[in-house]
Amino acid sequence: MSETSSKTLPDYDKPPVIEVVSGIMFQPIKALAGPYLGVLWEKFKPDYQQLKEVAPLIPVIERFDKAPPEEAFPFGDVFSLSRTWFETSDGNRLIQVQRDRFLHNWKKAKDTDEYPHYEYVIGNFRECLEKFELFLQENKIESIQPIQYELTYINHIPQGEGWTTFSDLGNVFPDFSWRPAKERFLPDPEAINWHTTFVMPERSGRLHGSIRLGKRRTDGRPILLLELTARGIGSDKSRSAMWTWFDMAHEWIVRGFTDVTGDGLHKTVWRRKR
Repeated sequence: MSETSSKTLPDYDKPPVIEVVSGIMFQPIKALAGPYLGVLWEKFKPDYQQLKEVAPLIPVIERFDKAPPEEAFPFGDVFSLSRTWFETSDGNRLIQVQRDRFLHNWKKAKDTDEYPHYEYVIGNFRECLEKFELFLQENKIESIQPIQYELTYINHIPQGEGWTTFSDLGNVFPDFSWRPAKERFLPDPEAINWHTTFVMPERSGRLHGSIRLGKRRTDGRPILLLELTARGIGSDKSRSAMWTWFDMAHEWIVRGFTDVTGDGLHKTVWRRKR
């Protein structure tokens, strides 16, 4: 996506974004064993001071053939190495390393944190990925063979911002509403969980949109959680094509967010600038 087209994307002063995940999945690097992760941490440690091991992620691959999806790798290989986190002390940035993937998160750790926009988060991901690839070269470990890219935006819309009860859902998501009616049999839902997918140009991936009800960890306040994930890869797997794919994924997420949310919130809550 050109710089000119990026300037025409919708933009907001106070978007409800609380987390952005950028990532690449690749053929499993079998040599990426535990001792190497300590060496890798030294490259990131000046900025990412905290280390933690967590459960691994299971591969999910976008497919467009008629055959049912299959596990990308043997089940045992996925769990042969746990996922390692390198996190900044303020909790705003996180690197995730697994034998088959490399991810970078920006997270809203405090209420005062503001989303720093796409150029910042993709720039951090790009810089960290370059360091990771340099580490592989220096240690004579096999290089990355990309399988899939992923960009996820997680949004929290708390109760009181455009909605109070389920009958207000149409204000937030005009395409997904709950009809208020005193005479209807069913009460307001206890929970909601909508999931929709859209095919991206030239079958380069899918945009997944999900809406569900949750509670904010800090105060237990009810929230509507809108998650938008673009996942896939084009026929060109060069590095320049990779960044073009991420720009396209970002455009689909931003325009998709604007498309599924209500105009009232754009103006009064999130303060749309263009």
